[in-house]
Amino acid sequence: LHLVALNLPFSGDVRADFQCFQQAQLAGLTATYRAFLSSHLQDLATVVRKTDRYHLPIVNLKGEVLFSNWESIFNGNSGQFNIHVPIYSFDGRNVMTDPSWPQKVIWHGSTASGTRLVSNYCEAWHTADTGAMGQASPLTMGKLLDQKVYSCNNQLIVLCIENSFVPDPQA
Repeated sequence: LHLVALNLPFSGDVRADFQCFQQAQLAGLTATYRAFLSSHLQDLATVVRKTDRYHLPIVNLKGEVLFSNWESIFNGNSGQFNIHVPIYSFDGRNVMTDPSWPQKVIWHGSTASGTRLVSNYCEAWHTADTGAMGQASPLTMGKLLDQKVYSCNNQLIVLCIENSFVPDPQA
């Protein structure tokens, strides 16, 4: 399953699932992509289909392994990954080195176990208000689920996850 960033940073007021869907389509990717965010309807840990959580690796846009499987992101180590494996945007840029993302921090709105933090998810990702807060993680720490709080007016990285595996019909 591919983990890919949106092509630009966003404040806490983001229609993230729609952005993930739209940018994946524009990039020619046929699978369904959902935001790597807890929402008012769903915890982050359950975004990927149950049947695909244990046996498929989580890879970047170029197929390099970030995690052995979806469940390993939520095993209590705050989603620790190898910072030498880049996370790319849908248009192929490395979010860790590209200046389009000045803050190397991702929104997630979750606890380290992937459950939603209702007090820290920018009012279900509907506000960029400076008084509202969102849970996020600095990628420089090599963790997707580090527990830092940012004002929702910050423009941070939004990740998208391929939420179900679709075999390539050409293969």
